[in-house]
Amino acid sequence: MDIDILMDKGLDFIATYGIQVIGAIVIWIIGSWIIKKILRVVKSVMVKRAYDESLQKFLLNLMGWILKILLILAILAKLGVETTSFAAILAAAGLAIGMALQGSLANFAGGVLLMIFKPIKIGDLIEAQGEIGVVKEIEIFTTKLTSPQNKEIIIPNGTLSNGNIVNYTSEGKLRVDLTFGVSYDTDIKQAKDVLLKVLTSNEKVLKDPAPTVNVSELADSSVNFAVRPWCTPEHYWDVYFETTENVKLALDKAGIEIPYPHAVEIQKEG
Repeated sequence: MDIDILMDKGLDFIATYGIQVIGAIVIWIIGSWIIKKILRVVKSVMVKRAYDESLQKFLLNLMGWILKILLILAILAKLGVETTSFAAILAAAGLAIGMALQGSLANFAGGVLLMIFKPIKIGDLIEAQGEIGVVKEIEIFTTKLTSPQNKEIIIPNGTLSNGNIVNYTSEGKLRVDLTFGVSYDTDIKQAKDVLLKVLTSNEKVLKDPAPTVNVSELADSSVNFAVRPWCTPEHYWDVYFETTENVKLALDKAGIEIPYPHAVEIQKEG
Protein backbone atom coordinates (compact mmCIF):
# COMPACT_ATOMS: atom_id res chain seq x y z
CA MET A 1 0.00 0.00 0.00
CA ASP A 2 2.78 2.37 0.91
CA ILE A 3 4.50 1.56 -2.36
CA ASP A 4 1.36 2.34 -4.31
CA ILE A 5 1.06 5.69 -2.54
CA LEU A 6 4.66 6.53 -3.30
CA MET A 7 4.20 5.57 -6.94
CA ASP A 8 1.09 7.68 -7.17
CA LYS A 9 2.91 10.67 -5.68
CA GLY A 10 5.83 10.08 -8.00
CA LEU A 11 3.56 9.99 -11.02
CA ASP A 12 1.80 13.13 -9.82
CA PHE A 13 5.19 14.88 -9.41
CA ILE A 14 6.30 13.81 -12.88
CA ALA A 15 3.01 14.93 -14.36
CA THR A 16 3.24 18.26 -12.57
CA TYR A 17 6.93 19.09 -13.01
CA GLY A 18 8.13 16.76 -15.75
CA ILE A 19 7.23 19.09 -18.57
CA GLN A 20 8.87 22.00 -16.73
CA VAL A 21 12.05 20.01 -16.16
CA ILE A 22 12.20 18.91 -19.78
CA GLY A 23 11.56 22.51 -20.85
CA ALA A 24 14.35 23.71 -18.56
CA ILE A 25 16.77 21.16 -20.06
CA VAL A 26 15.81 22.22 -23.58
CA ILE A 27 16.27 25.90 -22.66
CA TRP A 28 19.73 25.12 -21.23
CA ILE A 29 20.84 23.20 -24.34
CA ILE A 30 19.53 25.77 -26.82
CA GLY A 31 20.65 28.72 -24.66
CA SER A 32 24.19 27.35 -24.30
CA TRP A 33 24.39 26.86 -28.08
CA ILE A 34 23.19 30.42 -28.71
CA ILE A 35 25.68 31.84 -26.18
CA LYS A 36 28.56 30.06 -27.92
CA LYS A 37 27.41 31.41 -31.28
CA ILE A 38 27.14 34.97 -29.91
CA LEU A 39 30.60 34.83 -28.32
CA ARG A 40 32.09 33.41 -31.53
CA VAL A 41 30.61 36.23 -33.61
CA VAL A 42 31.72 38.89 -31.11
CA LYS A 43 35.24 37.44 -31.05
CA SER A 44 35.50 37.48 -34.86
CA VAL A 45 34.38 41.12 -34.92
CA MET A 46 36.98 42.09 -32.31
CA VAL A 47 39.72 40.21 -34.20
CA LYS A 48 38.81 42.00 -37.45
CA ARG A 49 38.94 45.36 -35.67
CA ALA A 50 42.30 44.44 -34.08
CA TYR A 51 41.16 44.79 -30.47
CA ASP A 52 43.84 44.24 -27.86
CA GLU A 53 44.12 40.53 -26.98
CA SER A 54 43.75 41.13 -23.23
CA LEU A 55 40.64 43.22 -23.89
CA GLN A 56 39.20 40.47 -26.09
CA LYS A 57 39.56 37.84 -23.36
CA PHE A 58 38.17 40.10 -20.66
CA LEU A 59 35.14 41.23 -22.67
CA LEU A 60 34.36 37.69 -23.86
CA ASN A 61 34.53 36.32 -20.31
CA LEU A 62 32.39 39.17 -18.99
CA MET A 63 29.81 38.74 -21.75
CA GLY A 64 29.81 34.96 -21.25
CA TRP A 65 29.04 35.27 -17.53
CA ILE A 66 26.29 37.83 -18.10
CA LEU A 67 24.62 35.64 -20.73
CA LYS A 68 24.90 32.54 -18.50
CA ILE A 69 23.31 34.38 -15.58
CA LEU A 70 20.42 35.45 -17.83
CA LEU A 71 20.08 31.85 -19.03
CA ILE A 72 19.96 30.53 -15.46
CA LEU A 73 17.29 33.09 -14.57
CA ALA A 74 15.25 31.94 -17.57
CA ILE A 75 15.58 28.30 -16.47
CA LEU A 76 14.55 29.11 -12.88
CA ALA A 77 11.53 30.99 -14.20
CA LYS A 78 10.62 27.95 -16.32
CA LEU A 79 10.80 25.75 -13.21
CA GLY A 80 8.44 28.10 -11.43
CA VAL A 81 11.02 29.59 -9.08
CA GLU A 82 10.37 33.21 -8.13
CA THR A 83 13.23 35.12 -9.74
CA THR A 84 12.24 38.66 -8.76
CA SER A 85 13.89 38.51 -5.35
CA PHE A 86 16.91 36.74 -6.83
CA ALA A 87 17.35 39.48 -9.43
CA ALA A 88 16.96 42.13 -6.72
CA ILE A 89 19.74 40.50 -4.69
CA LEU A 90 22.01 40.48 -7.75
CA ALA A 91 21.23 44.13 -8.45
CA ALA A 92 21.92 45.14 -4.85
CA ALA A 93 25.19 43.21 -4.84
CA GLY A 94 26.21 44.80 -8.13
CA LEU A 95 25.42 48.27 -6.78
CA ALA A 96 27.44 47.67 -3.62
CA ILE A 97 30.41 46.37 -5.58
CA GLY A 98 30.13 49.30 -8.00
CA MET A 99 30.17 51.84 -5.18
CA ALA A 100 33.16 50.17 -3.53
CA LEU A 101 35.12 50.00 -6.77
CA GLN A 102 33.98 53.29 -8.27
CA GLY A 103 37.47 54.57 -9.06
CA SER A 104 38.62 51.22 -10.43
CA LEU A 105 35.52 50.93 -12.61
CA ALA A 106 36.16 54.40 -14.03
CA ASN A 107 39.72 53.36 -14.87
CA PHE A 108 38.47 50.11 -16.37
CA ALA A 109 35.93 51.96 -18.51
CA GLY A 110 38.68 54.34 -19.60
CA GLY A 111 40.91 51.43 -20.54
CA VAL A 112 38.13 49.86 -22.59
CA LEU A 113 37.57 53.16 -24.43
CA LEU A 114 41.29 53.52 -25.16
CA MET A 115 41.48 49.98 -26.54
CA ILE A 116 38.31 50.30 -28.63
CA PHE A 117 38.78 53.77 -30.14
CA LYS A 118 42.61 53.63 -30.18
CA PRO A 119 43.51 57.33 -29.83
CA ILE A 120 46.94 56.04 -28.86
CA LYS A 121 48.90 52.84 -29.40
CA ILE A 122 52.11 51.30 -28.10
CA GLY A 123 55.11 53.22 -29.44
CA ASP A 124 53.30 56.55 -29.83
CA LEU A 125 54.88 59.70 -28.41
CA ILE A 126 52.11 61.49 -26.52
CA GLU A 127 51.53 64.32 -24.08
CA ALA A 128 48.75 63.88 -21.52
CA GLN A 129 47.97 64.88 -17.93
CA GLY A 130 51.04 67.13 -17.89
CA GLU A 131 53.36 64.26 -18.87
CA ILE A 132 55.15 63.45 -22.11
CA GLY A 133 56.52 60.07 -23.13
CA VAL A 134 56.34 57.03 -25.39
CA VAL A 135 53.44 54.64 -24.75
CA LYS A 136 54.92 51.47 -23.26
CA GLU A 137 51.80 49.53 -22.23
CA ILE A 138 48.03 50.04 -22.33
CA GLU A 139 46.53 47.93 -19.56
CA ILE A 140 42.95 47.58 -18.34
CA PHE A 141 43.33 50.11 -15.51
CA THR A 142 46.47 52.12 -16.32
CA THR A 143 48.67 53.23 -19.20
CA LYS A 144 52.46 53.27 -18.87
CA LEU A 145 54.70 55.80 -20.61
CA THR A 146 58.48 56.03 -20.87
CA SER A 147 59.66 59.63 -20.51
CA PRO A 148 62.57 61.14 -22.49
CA GLN A 149 64.61 60.72 -19.28
CA ASN A 150 63.73 56.97 -19.33
CA LYS A 151 61.37 57.30 -16.37
CA GLU A 152 58.26 55.14 -16.16
CA ILE A 153 55.06 57.19 -15.95
CA ILE A 154 51.82 55.47 -14.90
CA ILE A 155 48.57 57.29 -15.70
CA PRO A 156 45.12 55.99 -14.61
CA ASN A 157 43.01 55.26 -17.68
CA GLY A 158 40.00 57.12 -16.27
CA THR A 159 41.78 60.48 -16.22
CA LEU A 160 43.69 59.70 -19.42
CA SER A 161 40.56 58.95 -21.47
CA ASN A 162 38.71 62.01 -20.11
CA GLY A 163 41.55 64.51 -20.65
CA ASN A 164 43.31 66.04 -23.61
CA ILE A 165 45.79 63.80 -25.44
CA VAL A 166 48.39 65.20 -27.82
CA ASN A 167 49.65 62.43 -30.10
CA TYR A 168 52.92 63.44 -31.76
CA THR A 169 53.21 60.20 -33.72
CA SER A 170 49.81 59.58 -35.32
CA GLU A 171 50.33 61.91 -38.32
CA GLY A 172 53.77 60.47 -39.08
CA LYS A 173 55.48 63.88 -39.36
CA LEU A 174 56.47 66.57 -36.86
CA ARG A 175 57.51 70.19 -37.34
CA VAL A 176 60.42 71.40 -35.23
CA ASP A 177 59.92 75.04 -34.24
CA LEU A 178 63.16 76.98 -33.74
CA THR A 179 64.00 80.69 -33.61
CA PHE A 180 67.40 82.24 -34.33
CA GLY A 181 68.35 85.91 -34.21
CA VAL A 182 70.98 87.82 -36.21
CA SER A 183 72.16 91.42 -35.96
CA TYR A 184 70.48 94.24 -37.86
CA ASP A 185 73.65 94.69 -39.94
CA THR A 186 73.20 91.24 -41.49
CA ASP A 187 72.10 90.76 -45.09
CA ILE A 188 68.68 89.11 -44.71
CA LYS A 189 68.93 87.07 -47.90
CA GLN A 190 72.37 85.76 -46.95
CA ALA A 191 71.16 84.75 -43.49
CA LYS A 192 68.14 82.94 -44.94
CA ASP A 193 70.35 81.08 -47.42
CA VAL A 194 72.73 79.99 -44.65
CA LEU A 195 69.89 78.79 -42.41
CA LEU A 196 68.10 76.98 -45.23
CA LYS A 197 71.31 75.24 -46.28
CA VAL A 198 71.71 73.91 -42.72
CA LEU A 199 68.24 72.36 -42.96
CA THR A 200 68.53 70.89 -46.44
CA SER A 201 71.94 69.34 -45.70
CA ASN A 202 70.52 67.32 -42.78
CA GLU A 203 69.37 63.88 -43.98
CA LYS A 204 66.88 63.62 -41.11
CA VAL A 205 65.01 66.71 -42.27
CA LEU A 206 62.17 65.76 -44.63
CA LYS A 207 61.98 67.11 -48.16
CA ASP A 208 58.19 67.01 -48.07
CA PRO A 209 56.94 69.14 -46.41
CA ALA A 210 59.87 71.36 -47.31
CA PRO A 211 61.66 73.20 -44.49
CA THR A 212 61.05 76.94 -44.28
CA VAL A 213 62.98 79.96 -43.02
CA ASN A 214 61.13 83.28 -42.55
CA VAL A 215 61.66 86.55 -40.70
CA SER A 216 59.35 86.30 -37.70
CA GLU A 217 60.20 89.38 -35.62
CA LEU A 218 62.16 92.62 -35.59
CA ALA A 219 63.22 92.47 -31.98
CA ASP A 220 65.04 95.10 -29.89
CA SER A 221 68.52 93.89 -30.75
CA SER A 222 68.06 91.24 -33.43
CA VAL A 223 66.20 90.15 -36.53
CA ASN A 224 64.62 86.83 -35.62
CA PHE A 225 64.06 83.98 -38.07
CA ALA A 226 61.41 81.24 -37.66
CA VAL A 227 63.23 78.08 -38.70
CA ARG A 228 60.82 75.20 -39.39
CA PRO A 229 62.24 71.79 -40.42
CA TRP A 230 60.00 68.71 -40.62
CA CYS A 231 60.99 65.22 -39.53
CA THR A 232 59.63 61.85 -38.42
CA PRO A 233 58.70 61.60 -34.70
CA GLU A 234 61.68 59.39 -33.82
CA HIS A 235 64.10 61.98 -35.22
CA TYR A 236 62.54 65.00 -33.48
CA TRP A 237 65.21 65.55 -30.83
CA ASP A 238 68.04 64.71 -33.23
CA VAL A 239 66.84 67.39 -35.66
CA TYR A 240 66.25 69.85 -32.82
CA PHE A 241 69.74 69.60 -31.34
CA GLU A 242 71.63 69.10 -34.61
CA THR A 243 69.95 72.14 -36.18
CA THR A 244 70.72 74.31 -33.16
CA GLU A 245 74.40 73.34 -33.22
CA ASN A 246 74.81 73.50 -36.99
CA VAL A 247 73.15 76.93 -37.23
CA LYS A 248 75.67 78.36 -34.77
CA LEU A 249 78.57 76.85 -36.70
CA ALA A 250 77.22 77.99 -40.08
CA LEU A 251 76.55 81.56 -38.93
CA ASP A 252 80.03 81.82 -37.41
CA LYS A 253 81.57 80.54 -40.64
CA ALA A 254 79.61 83.09 -42.68
CA GLY A 255 80.67 85.90 -40.35
CA ILE A 256 77.08 86.60 -39.28
CA GLU A 257 76.75 87.91 -35.74
CA ILE A 258 74.31 86.40 -33.28
CA PRO A 259 73.41 89.24 -30.87
CA TYR A 260 73.55 88.64 -27.13
CA PRO A 261 73.13 90.90 -24.08
CA HIS A 262 76.32 92.82 -23.23
CA ALA A 263 77.06 93.50 -19.59
CA VAL A 264 77.64 97.17 -18.81
CA GLU A 265 80.20 97.88 -16.13
CA ILE A 266 79.36 100.79 -13.81
CA GLN A 267 82.36 102.27 -12.11
CA LYS A 268 81.94 104.00 -8.78
CA GLU A 269 83.39 107.44 -8.53
CA GLY A 270 85.96 108.31 -5.88
